[in-house]
Amino acid sequence: MKLDQKPKSKDWFPSTFKIALLLSAMVYIAVVFLTKPDHENIPVYGFEVLKFWQKGFWDLMEFTMQMILILVFGYALAVSRQVSKGIKKLVDLADSNLKSVMITAIVTICAGYLNWGFGLIIGAVLARQIGENAAQKGKSLNYHLVGASGYLGMMVWHGGLSGSATLKVAEKGHFLEDLIGVIPVNETIFSSANLLINLALVIVLISVIYILSNTKANASSLADIKSQKHHAVLPGKGYLGIIIGALILILAFSDFFYAGSDNLGFFDLNFVNFVLLGFGLILFRNPDAYFKALGKGMNSATDILIQFPFYAGILGMMKYSGFLDLSGEFLVSNSSAETFPLFSFFSAAAVNLFIPSGGGQWAIQGPILMEAAKSMSIDPAGMVLSFAYGDQLTNMLQPFWALPLLSITGISAKDILRYSFYFFLSGFLVFGFGIWILIC
Repeated sequence: MKLDQKPKSKDWFPSTFKIALLLSAMVYIAVVFLTKPDHENIPVYGFEVLKFWQKGFWDLMEFTMQMILILVFGYALAVSRQVSKGIKKLVDLADSNLKSVMITAIVTICAGYLNWGFGLIIGAVLARQIGENAAQKGKSLNYHLVGASGYLGMMVWHGGLSGSATLKVAEKGHFLEDLIGVIPVNETIFSSANLLINLALVIVLISVIYILSNTKANASSLADIKSQKHHAVLPGKGYLGIIIGALILILAFSDFFYAGSDNLGFFDLNFVNFVLLGFGLILFRNPDAYFKALGKGMNSATDILIQFPFYAGILGMMKYSGFLDLSGEFLVSNSSAETFPLFSFFSAAAVNLFIPSGGGQWAIQGPILMEAAKSMSIDPAGMVLSFAYGDQLTNMLQPFWALPLLSITGISAKDILRYSFYFFLSGFLVFGFGIWILIC
């Protein structure tokens, strides 16, 4: 297998933009036939629903920009020279198959918990360099398992510090505030339930990886590795970036003192992006070098840029037609307060296979789930977490976010999924029991 070949995932899975268009058409048809008033004919009401789509198309522009920035800022940190030096030291420690897999998994999980964009690139680069190092030294390595371990950040991200839904509902003026109010992160990200579930998940994943690492190393996957070094973006000269970055961090962390230790209401998407910006400027020393790194990251943000307005259009059709209210009533009548969090988890996991974007999925599914939760007087914080767990779980079956990793490592989606499927099963059990015991 050559590492410079194109990933094969697109051969069997439609592009995410095509999926967004297909979902738009499916929702349009459903809305027209399920919400049409008796006194209107289908052509007239069909055009009215299209106007709902147009009205909603631009409703999530702020959210779209927040999602782009959190990916691009995280990417820039991952390609900084300081982080690249750290990766080199980790590669030197990975002198066996077990160590290679464990180091990749642990680093990727920690990085993904901090920022999903950061974890995604770190995992890919680390897996690639570990593979190259093993090939150069003639060591046996299960490179496919190392690559799959480099994708684990996408299984912890939504319960971590860059989760789309958890941070969005903590923001004043978010698009569901009238329905559920503002939910601070100490009730979601930093809640005891979330921390315990994440801890259990990490323990189970590490155990599964240990078992998988004892399988026969796929030495043939290393035979044709050609050196394709990942080049860090070098920092510039001067101190302007350091000065501006330090000022940004001082302003950001001063919120802790103003808010108090028991109030983390300021901790939202804007706060996280502000902190990432500050750290990025400091690491790159001047704005020009930082802009170069951001430019590289923007290539990875194209899908978010074009698809989020279409998801907003879907939300517009459901919101302005009354479809959300109908969906909420259906969910309430077919579930109970005791089972609804688990139902939300399962439904979020299923929907993520078709909408592989936590932010876009929350924009569409969040209003339906929260409307139903409110009708059943269920704690909205627990519902947000149930949604987050389902969304991140099926990333292990959905290759969309693995595309940067597949490109960097040269591993095919098929070879990643044969291992990530075991991660999916592990997460299914941990999240399922965690929601049942701690949230339901």
